[in-house]
Amino acid sequence: MVFRISRPIALTAALFVAGCSFIDESLMPALTGDDAEATGAPVPIAASEAEKNPDPTLSPAGAGAATLPANAPPVLGSTNFVTPGVTAAPNTGTFVGQKVAVLRSELGALQERLKLRNQQLQQIRNTTTSNSQAYHGTIAAVNARLQVGTTPGNPILINQWNQAQLQLERIGADISSMNSLANAVASDSSMSAYLLESTRAAYGLSGAIEEDHRQLAILEDETNRTVVLVDRLLNELSEDISRQTAYVGNERANLTTLSHSIKNGELLGASLANRAYLSTGPVASSSPVASTSTQNFNAGNRQPLVVIRFDRENVPYEQALYTAVNRTLQSRPQSVFDVVAVAPMTGGAADVALNQTKATRNARKVLRSLTDMGLPASRVNLTTASSGQAVTSEVHIYVR
Repeated sequence: MVFRISRPIALTAALFVAGCSFIDESLMPALTGDDAEATGAPVPIAASEAEKNPDPTLSPAGAGAATLPANAPPVLGSTNFVTPGVTAAPNTGTFVGQKVAVLRSELGALQERLKLRNQQLQQIRNTTTSNSQAYHGTIAAVNARLQVGTTPGNPILINQWNQAQLQLERIGADISSMNSLANAVASDSSMSAYLLESTRAAYGLSGAIEEDHRQLAILEDETNRTVVLVDRLLNELSEDISRQTAYVGNERANLTTLSHSIKNGELLGASLANRAYLSTGPVASSSPVASTSTQNFNAGNRQPLVVIRFDRENVPYEQALYTAVNRTLQSRPQSVFDVVAVAPMTGGAADVALNQTKATRNARKVLRSLTDMGLPASRVNLTTASSGQAVTSEVHIYVR
């Protein structure tokens, strides 16, 4: 098998492996030609003022989340929620004064619960950070071993993958703890809103003296600050839960791709799902489950992105296939792929039928590879075709 790589994706030339060929006329700009020789020696660029600063200013936690590596855990909130406290005051003995005393006691109890919620939140954050560090340490060890190459199905890497999966499940359990805490804080939020409404309603009660209203004003202010504190706690919890949930979902997809890499003994990269779901627009009108068409595929003027020739057993096509599809999704996240089983039209009717069966089997193998790499099934269509020019079973991948 021979690789054919068109001029627009010359960067993949380093991935030449017998069996696959890449062709793409529009996905990426040309990177070769006469202008490439005009680059010359590198031109030194002076350091900027920010780079010269010996004491740079660091952004607050969370501000730089967008610049973190793609495989880094999301930054958790760092606020330490401290209650404003409740000002003690003597009971005036009036009916309103007794009402103020009851409201003050209830506000104090609420703030004690909020102190406990804050302690629980800080503990969950510490645990989540520890679990994330352990998980990424294990993943880094697996990737480092795959990067230099290893044997297919290395049992050491399989054990490390199982350990990483358990560590990721611990992070998922931390999300459940956050959800439970958020439910408890939501109950506290209802209580704080009730106390604020009751405090304001107490101004309208008859039989109050000036001291009662003075205490009510202080209590209203402290209750209002407590309401704001609870709202901020809920918002930060909600953001943490949302980020962590998306993070764990992406890492589960990455683990699936990493499992495929361990099986082959070579590093592929992050799950293609991380690329495929970057766009929120409609991705395909086809069925979410790829189906096989018995009709000949009509490519028209389209050029295949990848051509895999199965002219021998165990064709090493997956690294080259991953690179081509990954680059396509980088430039066109909404791409849909047609996997076409191309059978040669040689021999008698029995030979043609046998060739079609073999080509379909190989195309399904490529389809499984794509889904193992994280590409959603809704992005892939599996069809068949016959060719008078093909001399062996081939699989063509087209982009649309």
